[in-house]
Amino acid sequence: MTLIKSISGIRGTIGGNVGDNLTPIDAVKFASAYGTWLKQQRTKDNYRVVVGRDARISGEMIQNLVMNTLVGLGIHVIDLGLSTTPTVEVAVPMEHADGGIILTASHNPKQWNALKLLNHKGEFLNGAEGQKILDIAEGANITFAEVDDLGEITKNDAYFDLHIEEILNLDLVDADAIRKANFKVVVDGVNSTGGLAIPMLLNELGVETVKLYCEPNGQFPHNPEPLKEHLGDICKLVVEEHADFGVVVDPDVDRLAFIDETGEMFGEEYTLVAVADYILGKQKGNTVSNMSSSRALRDVTEKHGGSYQASAVGEVNVVQLMKDTDAVIGGEGNGGIIYPELHYGRDSLVGVALFLTHLAEKKMKVSELRATYPSYFMSKNKIQLTPELDVDAILEAVEAHYKDEEVTTIDGVKIDFAENWVHLRKSNTEPIIRVYTEAKSQEEADQLAKDMMTVVESIAKK
Repeated sequence: MTLIKSISGIRGTIGGNVGDNLTPIDAVKFASAYGTWLKQQRTKDNYRVVVGRDARISGEMIQNLVMNTLVGLGIHVIDLGLSTTPTVEVAVPMEHADGGIILTASHNPKQWNALKLLNHKGEFLNGAEGQKILDIAEGANITFAEVDDLGEITKNDAYFDLHIEEILNLDLVDADAIRKANFKVVVDGVNSTGGLAIPMLLNELGVETVKLYCEPNGQFPHNPEPLKEHLGDICKLVVEEHADFGVVVDPDVDRLAFIDETGEMFGEEYTLVAVADYILGKQKGNTVSNMSSSRALRDVTEKHGGSYQASAVGEVNVVQLMKDTDAVIGGEGNGGIIYPELHYGRDSLVGVALFLTHLAEKKMKVSELRATYPSYFMSKNKIQLTPELDVDAILEAVEAHYKDEEVTTIDGVKIDFAENWVHLRKSNTEPIIRVYTEAKSQEEADQLAKDMMTVVESIAKK
């Protein structure tokens, strides 16, 4: 069992020992540290925090612990209940709140949960802010409110509707064109909150919806990471239903993947590519994705006369580089769409709306749209870590081994070869090294990954 404390929040498995897992005591400890940090940012009479959760089995327990801890600090809580990460992000500024917390472990299996922490803009905390909260948690210098100064909890279940309303008001979302296209779409909500939010959005856009695993009971019917090997059921159902395509989201609805009308993956990496192609066709500008994302975004951006930049992995890093370069669209190759006109956060709902508009204008099948983009193939692998492994030393040795190639070390080690690339980095959310490769064929990408993992294994044995 595992507890991972990082600048992006606290994530762990439910049950077990305090300090080794995400126990009730750990949830209270870090919620206290966050609330204390938040009150240090500015002096005021009333503090407000928006709190929502995905549909994990442990979600209600963890949310109640977190909310009542904030109440004990004298902070008022806006309780969104079952929600999505982007919905909470949208709600924070709309509520003029001081921050937000989402209880979700994203794509991790059901035994995991996490506290994802937001600032007053509804954006993830930066490294310095996250470290300050970790320091407060370890120092235990936390003062709770007197009885007359306790906070209050106010429930608000309107934010799915408000989030969708904000999306429909965007200039580049053409609801009329979508309605006229008479789309039929299958939705896999992995029995979490995407099973509520995505069908609501599609209904507002006049899209016929077939629901698959849309009951928000937290019993994930397959591995919740939206990868091809986990999505056999929706691939089959799209064909059986003669649907135009399928939509797959992860439990907190910040990752988005499509299935084409033939039941084949559109390609998780190509979610951002397609949406960027649409945006850049309307508005010239720059794009950003992280270092583990496909070169296809660079190609599409340059086709439209824009400039592409790659950030370190992590949403906060992508967002900062987007701001620095005035990017009009960005995100992560794992299916995360960040559209600044709405907010600076990965958002599957706005991704669906923009993709539908693009498809309605193109008047082509999803498989035909995919064929218009450069073809790259990725291989995503993991090396399980053990306590005795010195990961930093291994990555330094890999860097030295490939010193004659184009190497970038702002986030792990990325080696850019002429026709392909490989990126190794220690995960912030799991005890693993991620090994991502990309090439012009799947066989080449897989072989590159296998070769790199062999190199790492030989270095680890020395």
